[in-house]
Amino acid sequence: MTTGAQVSDQDQTLRGRVERVLDAIRPYVQGDGGDIELLDITDDGIVQIRLAGACVGCMYSMMTLQAGIERMLKQEIPELRAVEAVPF
Repeated sequence: MTTGAQVSDQDQTLRGRVERVLDAIRPYVQGDGGDIELLDITDDGIVQIRLAGACVGCMYSMMTLQAGIERMLKQEIPELRAVEAVPF
């Protein structure tokens, strides 16, 4: 049986791991004038992010999301199922 504190620690650990991967990706996205913001990680392993700056409206943003961000996150954190962009 897990307590609320244990679940919270597990969530923080997962969130920290996701943030570390995003921190590694962020300079490349920022180099093109964009940015990434972690909004949430759902209970079923879906990472919700918001793309900002030049990524908004960019025709390549979905390719960046799927081929870059999602691939790297799933490679580093296999328990994640998907990454989805949440619009402003």
